[in-house]
Amino acid sequence: MTSGLRTRLLMMLIPPVVALALLSAWLDYRAAASVALEQDQRLAALVPLLADSLLSPGNRQTDSPVFLLAPAIARFLESPATSSIAIIDESGRLVHGEEWLVGQAPDTTEAVFENAEHDGVTWRIVRQRQASVLGNVVIVLADASDPRQQWGRNIVLKALLPNLVLAALAVFAVRWTVQRALKPLLDLRDALERRSPRDLTAFDARGSPDEVRPLVESLNRLLGLVNAQAESQRRFIGDAAHQLRTPLASLQAQVEAWAQAADSQTPPRQTIELPTQQVHKLQNATRRTSQLASQLLALSRADAHAIAAQPMRPVELKELCASLLEVHLDAAAAKQIDLGLDAEPVQAWGHEWLLRELLANLVDNAVKYTPPRGTVTIRCGQRDGRPFLEVEDDGPGVPPDQRAQVTQRFYRMSGTQGEGNGLGLAIADEIARAHGGQLELDSGAHGRGLKVTLLLAG
Repeated sequence: MTSGLRTRLLMMLIPPVVALALLSAWLDYRAAASVALEQDQRLAALVPLLADSLLSPGNRQTDSPVFLLAPAIARFLESPATSSIAIIDESGRLVHGEEWLVGQAPDTTEAVFENAEHDGVTWRIVRQRQASVLGNVVIVLADASDPRQQWGRNIVLKALLPNLVLAALAVFAVRWTVQRALKPLLDLRDALERRSPRDLTAFDARGSPDEVRPLVESLNRLLGLVNAQAESQRRFIGDAAHQLRTPLASLQAQVEAWAQAADSQTPPRQTIELPTQQVHKLQNATRRTSQLASQLLALSRADAHAIAAQPMRPVELKELCASLLEVHLDAAAAKQIDLGLDAEPVQAWGHEWLLRELLANLVDNAVKYTPPRGTVTIRCGQRDGRPFLEVEDDGPGVPPDQRAQVTQRFYRMSGTQGEGNGLGLAIADEIARAHGGQLELDSGAHGRGLKVTLLLAG
């Protein structure tokens, strides 16, 4: 944004500066031409004065005419470096003056002007026929102080250089001015970059310039709409959690009671007798539905917090692992699985409820897919100076070529036994990314089973 405005302003301001420089040079040239015209007129006025200054042809010994110089001619000849004369008779012989001024005589009695180069100096020369005591002669006057020549030599110092300096100063002035003028926009950009993704409060438009205030007000309207939508989503998640979990929990409790009654052949009073096989199918379906609802809600909450929506706090990983061990002991004991804990006291920065959800999904997957009499181990500690969480089992494991896919939502490997929705590892991976990490999937001990590790920030 700033670069574009700077470029546009420079493109709009520099051409006028250059045009002013050229105009200044042209005006200087016109001024020099005006002065040069006056100089030509002065030179032309000196020609008859020089002819009248001839008093006699001179004697034969010196062969030089005698002059009585008019004051104007005397002043003209005071500077030999910039003035010179020549008198030429009708035969073209130099009577007096500089040899290099001898040239073709004018065809008329009008003054003829020309420029000539001599000894590295440009001279303005006037020639004119005049009557004198020597008869008809050609009077030649040369002047090296022509303003146009001086202008040509001094154009860089007097015209171009100052304007080039002015253009350079204009570039820096425009950059500084644009930087100052765009400071409110830059401050607004910095404020947006520093904000938390969940901070959708409006900006103060009163402290903004008139040109920026409409942008701030539009941004505030957008933030209001986004905040309303986010609040609606939060309400939906809360309502869904309540509306789904409560009836599913009641249904699951009722089905569990039916299942126990069917197994014991003593159904409770006021219940409908159902075949044992159908009761167990209904029980499994209810469990899967309840688990799916919980996982979908957990996945949605993990997505909402994946960009550090709330500040992280220290989490005691050993206590977290111990609490998850207690939760899954009954399920592991039902399959005669040795569920163990290998934990060291360690703290990590994170969201405790998200890490609990991650570990719960990993342990649930391990218990679910490990065959009876297998082993599942929950670990935590430090590795390479960083705290970690790890769940290892000796179940069927995951082939190396499918480890990238199993963290995708609803992905299940072909031939997988047992219940599942393909969301456990996906939820764990979302939570891992929300903590700036990534799940590491590897084979368990002796190349058997699966080991899932997450390194955290200490």
